[in-house]
Order: sequence, then structure tokens, then C-alpha cells
Amino acid sequence: MGKIIFYEDRNFQGRSYECGNDCTDLHSYFSRCNSIRVESGCFMIYERPGYMGHQYFMRRGEYPDYQRWMGFSSCIRSCRMIPMHRGQFRMKIYERENFGGQSYELMDDCDNIQDRYRMSDCQSCNVMDGHWLMYEQPQYRGRMMYMRPGEYRSFREMMSGQRFMSMRRITDMC
Repeated sequence: MGKIIFYEDRNFQGRSYECGNDCTDLHSYFSRCNSIRVESGCFMIYERPGYMGHQYFMRRGEYPDYQRWMGFSSCIRSCRMIPMHRGQFRMKIYERENFGGQSYELMDDCDNIQDRYRMSDCQSCNVMDGHWLMYEQPQYRGRMMYMRPGEYRSFREMMSGQRFMSMRRITDMC
């Protein structure tokens, strides 16, 4: 079980809200979020309700201001606890939407799909095992997206045309 505490002000000050599971809308608990303490587990936090908008991976630790988690603003509206995964990791990535074009199966991190697979784009995927983070730029940089087991037919529809160029397994002891 994870535990995350949101604070309205920097340096863990002001009104706070403690959460230990998924929450689709945090708006009623606080008006802004300027610091976070993750006491256990791993979480994805989102700038909009319903797990939408910019998202950030949070592992155990202290984040005294939103810039520490690379946030663009103090607006956090939903969070999702990432369950711990034991076992293998498997994901199949596709060059085009609806599982079209070139495809490759990954079982470990990939810091650049263009260099490793000669793929210029990744527009859909099927996560068979494990939990993954996908990044819009090589070397695990830029906007990210949390992927749990399931089929993702179109990244364009999900993330306003965002593309992914690197991906990493969530292996932290969440």
C-alpha cells in the first residue's frame, strides 16, 4: 500500500491531503499543490481530473516545490497508485496507430527507438506484462505517460498527437 501527501504550500506547509490509492478528482481536497511527500509506493500525478493532462512519476521521497518533480504548475487534480510488479516485463510497440507498421517486442528499457529499431515513430502499443513509462524524447526526457497492461491503439487520440521515442520499465519497489 502506498502513501502520498499533498501540501498546498511549498516546503510541506499549509493544508494537506493524504492519499493511499487512486483518486480521479483531488480538487475538493486542496486548491493547489506546491509540495509532495511520498512516504511509500510509487504514484503518477496528473494536472487534470480523470488522469488527464501532464503526468509525473513520483517515487518515495520529498518534493518541497513543484519544480522538483518537473511540474509546469501547482495544479494537481488526480493521482494513481502504481502497483508493484514482480516478474517479467513485455511490451510490443508499433510504428503506426491500430498496431500497424513495424513492430518490436521489448522486455527491457529502450532509450531511443530510432537508434535501436530504426523506427521514426511509435503510435500504438500492447503492454502484456509490467508497468512502463513512455517518454516523448530519447533518453527518457520530455512529457511522459504511464502505461499499465492493456492495448493502446492510438497515442494521437490519447495525448493530442504526442509521440514516444523512449520507454522504461517501472522497476522501483513501489
